[in-house]
Amino acid sequence: MTGLYNILWFFAYALAGSIAMAMAMTIFVAIWSRITPIDEWEELKKGNLAVAVVVAAAIIGFALVVSSAVHP
Repeated sequence: MTGLYNILWFFAYALAGSIAMAMAMTIFVAIWSRITPIDEWEELKKGNLAVAVVVAAAIIGFALVVSSAVHP
C-alpha cells in the first residue's frame, strides 16, 4: 500500500509542477511579447524563421534558469 501511496504523491507533485511551469511560461511569454518592439506572433504567422529562433531561445533560456533553480 505504501508503494501505491508514493506513486499517487509522485503524480500529484508532477501535476502541480506542470501547472506551475505552464503558468510561469505563460507569464514569461506575455512579458516577453510586451517588452520587444515587434509583434512576434504576427511575424511567426508570416513564417519569419529568425523570430522563431529568438523566441525559442528565450523560452529555452527561461526553462534552463527555472530548472537550475529547482535542481538542488
